[in-house]
Amino acid sequence: MMDGGKRLSVSADRPGARLDLFVCQSCKGLSRSFVQKLIDDGHVLINGELGRPSRKVKIGDVILVHVPPPEPSPELVPEELPLDIVYEDGDILVVNKPAGLTVYPAPGHPRHTLMNAILAHCPEITRIESSVRPGVVHRLDKDTSGVMVIAKNKTAQLNLASQLKGHRMLKKYLVLVRGSPLPGRGSVEAPIGRHPKDRKRMAVVEGGRPSRTLYEVTRRFNGYSEVEATLQTGRTHQIRVHFSHKGWPVVGDAVYGVKVPWLGRQFVHARTLGLRLPGSGKYVEFQAEPPADLREALQTVSLL
Repeated sequence: MMDGGKRLSVSADRPGARLDLFVCQSCKGLSRSFVQKLIDDGHVLINGELGRPSRKVKIGDVILVHVPPPEPSPELVPEELPLDIVYEDGDILVVNKPAGLTVYPAPGHPRHTLMNAILAHCPEITRIESSVRPGVVHRLDKDTSGVMVIAKNKTAQLNLASQLKGHRMLKKYLVLVRGSPLPGRGSVEAPIGRHPKDRKRMAVVEGGRPSRTLYEVTRRFNGYSEVEATLQTGRTHQIRVHFSHKGWPVVGDAVYGVKVPWLGRQFVHARTLGLRLPGSGKYVEFQAEPPADLREALQTVSLL
């Protein structure tokens, strides 16, 4: 991981600075957000160990920064794939994403994504930007189903991004967990960052990004609970990490949760999305009911 790289030392006039800020100020041309991603991805070592963005540097610390070469971006090409369109106007497209579908292309997975399908439906969306995710303001994990919005022009994208950043976009999820959350309604507030030993996973960690999930138990079964989760922040894998941290692992989640023989993917479904239409400012809510595999899972768990 650390072939080459830039070696930094903490001088007498720089102790107490955050690691991300120290690296950003010491390496010209690197933004703070880019440095934070380098740290999260394990490309910054402090005294030979993985660091966290919020760690305070000390005199004598040796920091090694490795900036990996950029991966070639896959070309975004239109594909005639099925799209379950919930709503569409001149500014936005709201779709019900099926489980198993990746949102946008990535190295090694350039085709058969939601963005390939959207480009075939809305060719003009590429005018927003020349990336593989034009119009994307939020995303769903590959194995999470449900409703999400795509902007069709730059003005709409900036509007939606502002709503999301200002916590004015409502995102409610239907989740099945093992256990019985008590109290039946509340919140989980715990910082989320990269797992200190497995950089492909997220975890509740000291110094992670502030994260908040509201929850309400809607049904209880024998050893399981159906929960409505509302995201107050949008961290990677937030619901799955928060509920696992509380001892309520998500059913079917092979990474943070609990595997079961009667469901082949995580029981997380984005059921409700509320926002203001960029064109009119009118508040609207869109819904997508859970697909057949999740309905069957609920039927199964009710009979256990």
